[in-house]
Amino acid sequence: MPADTRAAGNGAETRTGASRATPPQPDRIEADERRSGLRTIRKVAPYLWPEDKPWVKQRVVAAMGFLILAKLISIGTPFLYKYAVDSLGGEVTSPAFLLGLGAVGLTVAYGLARAANVGFQQLRDAVFARVAQGALRQLALETFNHIHALSLRYHITRKTGGLSRIIERGVKGVDFLLRFMLFSIGPLLVELLLTAIVLGLYFDLGYMVVLIVTIVLYVWFTFTVTEWRVKIRREMNAQDTDANQKAVDSLLNFETVKYFGAEAREAERYDRAMAGYEGAAIKTALSLAVLNFGQSVIITAGLVIVMVMAAIGVQQGDLTVGDFVMVNAFMIQITIPLNFLGTVYREIRQALVDMGEMFDLLEQPREIADKPDAPELRVAGGEVRFEGVRFAYDPSRPILKGLDFTLKPGETVALVGPSGSGKSTIGRLLFRFYDVTGGAILIDGQDLRDVTQVSLHDAIGVVPQDTVLFNDTIRYNIGYGRAGATDAEIVAAAKAARIHDFILSLPEGYDTAVGERGLKLSGGEKQRVGIARTLLKDPPILLLDEATSALDTETERDIQNELRMMGQGRSVITIAHRLSTVVEADQILVLEAGEIVERGTHEELLARGGRYASMWARQMAEEEEAEGGGAETGGA
Repeated sequence: MPADTRAAGNGAETRTGASRATPPQPDRIEADERRSGLRTIRKVAPYLWPEDKPWVKQRVVAAMGFLILAKLISIGTPFLYKYAVDSLGGEVTSPAFLLGLGAVGLTVAYGLARAANVGFQQLRDAVFARVAQGALRQLALETFNHIHALSLRYHITRKTGGLSRIIERGVKGVDFLLRFMLFSIGPLLVELLLTAIVLGLYFDLGYMVVLIVTIVLYVWFTFTVTEWRVKIRREMNAQDTDANQKAVDSLLNFETVKYFGAEAREAERYDRAMAGYEGAAIKTALSLAVLNFGQSVIITAGLVIVMVMAAIGVQQGDLTVGDFVMVNAFMIQITIPLNFLGTVYREIRQALVDMGEMFDLLEQPREIADKPDAPELRVAGGEVRFEGVRFAYDPSRPILKGLDFTLKPGETVALVGPSGSGKSTIGRLLFRFYDVTGGAILIDGQDLRDVTQVSLHDAIGVVPQDTVLFNDTIRYNIGYGRAGATDAEIVAAAKAARIHDFILSLPEGYDTAVGERGLKLSGGEKQRVGIARTLLKDPPILLLDEATSALDTETERDIQNELRMMGQGRSVITIAHRLSTVVEADQILVLEAGEIVERGTHEELLARGGRYASMWARQMAEEEEAEGGGAETGGA
């Protein structure tokens, strides 16, 4: 079994084992979510008040200023409405400085006040937009960088579709959370408090009591039902993630689906996931209807009680018609933000859940991390030395069992052996996708664990067995080997990889798009693009992992010559299945069950008549049999 399969299998076993564990209790989940929500708020807060960005602080202060102005105007607007109504009724109750305006002037002033309220709110949003978008961009970049910093072990045990959806939902929640935490919840409570005080002072405490009771009941009902809805929404998110993962997984394996005629099977699998999402979405819609109706009943009851009190006051002569209208205006004015409170709380609660998942991802520890103040790798000659290297993806299943070998500068070492012997694992350890569990790997005497990963990766060029390309042009994919490479350098690398003529034969040449994962190209063409990419990188150490396995014999021979020329003066590790590709290696290591069972040159190993010699004889016989079969077919 290949090493990467074993690693994935270990991850699968871990997940399976975890799934058998006792599921967390609801109370524990809610407590964890509350802690997660507080953690998320603590993590988001620095983006609102960063110490190293004074302009962000200035914009936040300006936005808060516009917010305060908007709220003051909002509280004063109903008074203008009252004075206008009283003026129309012939009652002179306006302050002296408003008497000159008259009913028409007061009505115009009322309209201007409403417009100013909206204007200051929009100014607030406009000023704060750059802060919110800057925070979103910074957090998205941090998440992206962190994901790339996580180990290969983490990525091969994750589901890409589900991972991308977690990031998408989390980043989208940033803007919402920043905006509404700052400009909705706090200001809304201030507005409600000011309204209650105005009603209590201008009329009597009975109005204030009714308003406060209404608000308390409304908030209690909203929060209680929303907490219930969050549980349903969590289930809907889980179903959404599962459906998205299945869709992405199926599309990534498009060819496999076609090979096995499994379109209907995949559609049924996807439909089952969407059925779960449908059920959760229906529950969400029904619970929303319950929430909206309950909110409407509570706020309408409070509105009717206050209006009845005001109507009685007008009938008794204690209040004017303008007072009645003003009470109505205040109640209608707080109805909108109260309804908004339900929406904001619900969305903030959901945003906290979504962002909590993303911050869980950000807190995922890096398995492979640079030491503090680690120096860069300095490659003088390119000597690679494995000293007693041991490694296991799982402690109970060792893969490498004390490997010792030295690759001298300018030499080529070939690793051969059956599948599962640890060949690919050696390549991954050299590139430091994993750290050894015993022994050490050194390049020019420097332990890989002591130097920066960036400098290590710069020093090693890899041509993998399965070349995966970006969904971009051929020019981009070859140029990916070295940032800033010129067109001339890209063309030179393509010529060296024997793919230049093929590229020119395409209608769009180097601007030809290769499709998702390079699927528009054949296996050999993808491999040659991968080789050109590595040639352009021009590293001092080369790792060729079955680099020509997808090529025909003639093309393989040409590229082997190019790789041989490229390897001159460089240290080369070749992982090969076809022994004919490594006959000129300076040293051949035969691996079996994670140990070196033979080592030497091609001639020395043949003369020894051991494991390598038997592998060579078997491959030669298979090739002769294949050629014989081809001749018979041709004769027929």
